[in-house]
Amino acid sequence: MSTTNSPIHYQITTENPQQRFVKIRAEFPVNDKITTVKLPAWRPGRYELGNFAKNVKGFRVFDANSKELTYRKTNKDTWEIVSENTDSITVEYLYFANELNAGSTYFDEHQLYVNPVNCMVYVPELTSNPIELKLEINAEWKIACGLKQENNVLFAKDFDELADSPFVCSSQLESAAYEVQGYQFYIWFNSISNIPWEKVVEDFKKFTTKQIEHFGHFPTPEFHFLIHALPYIAYHGVEHLTTTVITLGPSHQVFKDLYKELLGVSSHELYHVWNVKSIRPTDMLPYNFSQENYSELGYVYEGVTTYMGDLYLLKSGVFDLVNYFLEFNDQLQKHFDNAGRFNYSVAQSSFDTWLDGYVPGIPGRKTSIYTEGCLLAFVSDIYIRRATNNQKGLEDAMRTLYTDFAQKGIGYDAETYKHILETTAGISFDALFTNYFYGTEDYKQILNECLNYIGLKIEKIPSKSYVESKLGMKFLPKNGNVVVTAIAPESPASLVCSIGDEILSVNDYKLNNDFDNWLTFSASETNSLTIIRNGKLQEITLTANDSTFYPKFEVQLQEQLSEDQKVALKAWAEINQ
Repeated sequence: MSTTNSPIHYQITTENPQQRFVKIRAEFPVNDKITTVKLPAWRPGRYELGNFAKNVKGFRVFDANSKELTYRKTNKDTWEIVSENTDSITVEYLYFANELNAGSTYFDEHQLYVNPVNCMVYVPELTSNPIELKLEINAEWKIACGLKQENNVLFAKDFDELADSPFVCSSQLESAAYEVQGYQFYIWFNSISNIPWEKVVEDFKKFTTKQIEHFGHFPTPEFHFLIHALPYIAYHGVEHLTTTVITLGPSHQVFKDLYKELLGVSSHELYHVWNVKSIRPTDMLPYNFSQENYSELGYVYEGVTTYMGDLYLLKSGVFDLVNYFLEFNDQLQKHFDNAGRFNYSVAQSSFDTWLDGYVPGIPGRKTSIYTEGCLLAFVSDIYIRRATNNQKGLEDAMRTLYTDFAQKGIGYDAETYKHILETTAGISFDALFTNYFYGTEDYKQILNECLNYIGLKIEKIPSKSYVESKLGMKFLPKNGNVVVTAIAPESPASLVCSIGDEILSVNDYKLNNDFDNWLTFSASETNSLTIIRNGKLQEITLTANDSTFYPKFEVQLQEQLSEDQKVALKAWAEINQ
């Protein structure tokens, strides 16, 4: 029989929530002696291997007559099934759903949250087949999802759409909707009440309107924000074509101190609908779920998104300049605190996200595609604005990438991106790409130059922490003691300390969340510290010198702006008054 257009049937069954296992069943039409079944090795939005197969238990396969079939596992997430005497196979397994973040799968007595890309097996030859997914869930649960839905059955046109369509099932879902230029948007909150809907919808609609205005088109008829409010500290967002999943907590702060974080991550993830879900590097078009999808273009798909996501909050009036500067300052601080910027370019760091991109890694090895990409996106934006007398900006270049490439199903590479920047600005970007995108030149000159163009400046402020400023060391508390987390090159700490050292006392005074206080109390440039290193107690001596380290960086308006700077600032921020 032909398997070309036959639908793939999936089923998820939820029982015994305290055990955190969901039962997954998948039925595939087959016509070969051997059928290969795979589980994705990674998920878009996090460019590293996920090893999701570690959560699979009780893998079994049956033929069309419910007779169990033999199989062998050929690698960590691939199974070869003997299927010569049947026209269909049914794969069953349990998936351990015990992690709740924006890219995981989770199940408890209150909810089922599924990110299909990390828990649904597929047959590579059948990824174009239509899909039906039946959910055996609590009758009282609502379903929040971007897929077509009939009762408890979800429909996807192919596996790529299924893999890219997370969903939440819960009785604790609350939602509101708004419309922009005929496109429908839905905001779903899970596990939180007393939502200030009027304010939330107003702010979401503002940044959505401004993004669509600049691109001229939204890639999908509707979009869903799926937001988990968690009782503990959390901040995470993952992009999808018709949805984004966001985790934020603690819940009691979501509409208070964390509200600007909610707006920031939501604007960021919405921008991703264009940038990476639609505008895709050739290296990732299409996604290959079976292996790494290496790309040096993280400075575009994450860096530009980080920059533009926050900038659209400013352009739309959701943020004022003060709130925008707080976000920009955070990127500056991360950049200047990271000595890895002198070792690895942002392009190299993008390629290596598959190696160690989401953990600190060894000291001074790499940079962040989010931070460095954001700052270089800002520089590119100002280069374009300065060259075009404020008539164009980075948004024009990204719109060209969308209309001339993404909407035609064409990927882009580094040369394409560079060419579009140059065409938009009418100037060469050779030096910027050679020295910064693909080099390790110090950003100070280009940042100061571009900030000055719009009447801004960087203020360098000494750290209030003696440990940071005079000893060149960052730390985190641990049971009253502190653990060394970063060391500035050529600092006093670099001579005697190691990352991971746990410091117990200063000058024989036991620490109790007062490391800085004991150091300043001694009024001496030399201090004796008791530490634990590799399980052993040691005594070390730290002596400050005339140098200072880890200063704080803040963007501020200059005292006096020229008329040209005023015009440029208004055009960049789209300030009307």
